[in-house]
Amino acid sequence: MGLAQTHPTWALAWEAEVWWRRLAQPALHTWCPDRQPLHVQDLTPPRPERAPKALACYGVLVRHGPTPPDQMLLRFVERRPVSRETTAFLAWCSERLAAQGLTAMLLIWDNASWHRSHEVRTWLRQPNHHVKQSGQGVRILACRLPSKSPWLNPIEPKWVHGKRAIVAPDRLLSAQEVRERVYAYYGCADETHLVISEKAA
Repeated sequence: MGLAQTHPTWALAWEAEVWWRRLAQPALHTWCPDRQPLHVQDLTPPRPERAPKALACYGVLVRHGPTPPDQMLLRFVERRPVSRETTAFLAWCSERLAAQGLTAMLLIWDNASWHRSHEVRTWLRQPNHHVKQSGQGVRILACRLPSKSPWLNPIEPKWVHGKRAIVAPDRLLSAQEVRERVYAYYGCADETHLVISEKAA
């Protein structure tokens, strides 16, 4: 983290995945007029309901320099996080950061199996070698957090606040509405899903 602060083209990036659950209402505290409490309704999907009950999402909290505000990069996954979609997400993030003139991403994440997989570790070595040889692109230096320590990742409270912000207390949101509200809350452009192949699933 200290190294990133001394290099203007390096970025600190905290990564984590999150499930946006359509049927589970988050704990809320809100101001209400006297004797007019806000009641969060139990949600039941209509039948037949083919839409997913929860949506998986990759996220990176990017910080490059003491002055600029934090930046969120988000992509939803069609089914669930796996190694192949992890590398696709990192490649997409690298393209976005390279377009901003950055040359390195110091990636901090947890010990999820798809972060530690052989496929992801091999993928990280290949683009880093290419960037070192060509001088173009973004190097990714990955550091793992201690096991079971989500409080060390500053993206985690942002997920909590986001779930409270997008909630509809009296109706069930569609999957599309959840995605639109998430992107709007974090100020991100709506991107296509990272699709899981049948082999990876």
